Amino acid sequence: MSGKPRSGQPSAVPAGRLSVIVTYLEMKAPPGHAPLPRPAGDVTLLRANPPTASFYRYLYDTVGEPWLWNERRRLPHGELTAIVADPRVEVWVLYVDGTPAGYAEIDRRGQSRGEATDLAYFGLIPDYIGRKLGPWLLDSAVRLAWEGGARRLVVNTCSFDHPKALPLYLSMGFTPVRHVAREIQDPRLAGWLPRSAAPQIPINRSHQES
Repeated sequence: MSGKPRSGQPSAVPAGRLSVIVTYLEMKAPPGHAPLPRPAGDVTLLRANPPTASFYRYLYDTVGEPWLWNERRRLPHGELTAIVADPRVEVWVLYVDGTPAGYAEIDRRGQSRGEATDLAYFGLIPDYIGRKLGPWLLDSAVRLAWEGGARRLVVNTCSFDHPKALPLYLSMGFTPVRHVAREIQDPRLAGWLPRSAAPQIPINRSHQES
């Protein structure tokens, strides 16, 4: 998730590319605090068991476009279907007044091998940001991950995400383990996202485009 405008890309970054810092976090024990109260109103969390690839794309694209999520957009239909249909991949959908408002994806595929459980994706549909739904959704997803047999829970966020994302993970008990600086191809210029996506992240155009 991402929000406040950021400064332009450093001049050292080639045109058409973006610099990003990825923060990797982990949680080694279930939360010690009491579950957060459910937000007021008709709010529920249901597992799509499994979601169709089309419904998953709706969630991923709608939640992720403001923050330049693009990896799952690039997956062929068959590959995406295989992932979301795997019973070890849980897609929990937040509904408000019967309408999808966000989702959390818990990936347990490495769990049987003693590997960490991955909170692979988490976010809200833009219309629902600012309504205090995020903390409850994250708290619920974390508890579901531990209830399903997690021994260690991991998540990552990046500098494109909402400025409250990292503080929220920290408040839930995640601890940063490393920060990685990367340079990536701008998914808008590659055609994976519309040019209008994430206006708070400037496109690093070449002099011919400027």
